[in-house]
Amino acid sequence: MPTSSARLTETMTGVFLPGQRRVELRDVPVPEPGPGQVLVRMRASAICGSDLRAIYREHLGTGPEAYRGVVAGHEPAGEVVEAGPGCRRFAAGDRVAVYHIAGCGLCEECRLGYLIGCTSPLRAAYGWQRDGGHAEYLLADEATCVALPGSLSYLDGACVACGFGTVYEALRRADVSGRDRVLVVGMGPMGLAAGLLAKALGAPLTVGADVVESRLDLGRRLGAIDAAVPADDHAAAAVRGLTDGGCEVSIDCSGSTAGRLVALEGARRWGRCVLVGEGNRLDVDVSRVLIHRQLTVLGTWVTSVWRMEELVERLARWDLHPERTVTSRFALADAAEAYRVADEGLGGKVALVTDG
Repeated sequence: MPTSSARLTETMTGVFLPGQRRVELRDVPVPEPGPGQVLVRMRASAICGSDLRAIYREHLGTGPEAYRGVVAGHEPAGEVVEAGPGCRRFAAGDRVAVYHIAGCGLCEECRLGYLIGCTSPLRAAYGWQRDGGHAEYLLADEATCVALPGSLSYLDGACVACGFGTVYEALRRADVSGRDRVLVVGMGPMGLAAGLLAKALGAPLTVGADVVESRLDLGRRLGAIDAAVPADDHAAAAVRGLTDGGCEVSIDCSGSTAGRLVALEGARRWGRCVLVGEGNRLDVDVSRVLIHRQLTVLGTWVTSVWRMEELVERLARWDLHPERTVTSRFALADAAEAYRVADEGLGGKVALVTDG
């Protein structure tokens, strides 16, 4: 751990995303925790599809998605090495995953624990508006840290920080239980998480749909899905045939217009459909697909701090390790290759990891 006296001259490597599929490594100062902040030695920092969509390829975002030229990475986990004045929960040596939004703490959304929806100009997302986890150290607000049980790895924690947390929120909002068969559209990292968590919540059957056969194969190998259908014009009919009318719950993780329609049409009458994948539009015959079939459609955005803590506790109880969805691991120095592999979209989760 850097000492305070040496900190002014000590630097670390950080990953920056200037756009147009470029990755830059830069030396930046090691930060010092202020009041209510902790310095976290990064052990794992995963790559999210939102990073690819809105930052890596080109800087699309405004408002909450605006990239401010900071150290990238909003799925961090690591070890606290220093706590600033006023910290009351975490101290050096504690293992944490980091909820990836720091809010004002006072608006209604923050007081509900949903910092993602903070309405204050003070809101800042790690890796988007404030330095994130693609570095050797992360300066984090103590309030955004979630204790990581010893039975879960740092890579488990990084996967929880956004992907698994977001999907768990969606499935809980849809009230998935043993009564529900679940259709997962889009079998990338989010879809893999959705299948695994749906089964952990009791779903007796999970069906995956994707346009990439290798992703469906991976979902079957990992045990995330029991059956698979190609996400083509016949996908919804295939799902209805497999399930005698459709799944009680469907979740779209694809973020595509066509994928959303598969999720809606693959849901059973009186079923529930959750939209999770970001981007694009929803184009649907409302009367035929929604109204006449009595569907409930939910949109969910990330999760809350308290729900993330609930998920971590349950993962430990279930002995379910999110890192099983990670198919590629890279050192920080190889971040450019990590982003290239993630951008191909052919495998599971991609992460930057540090030994030790």
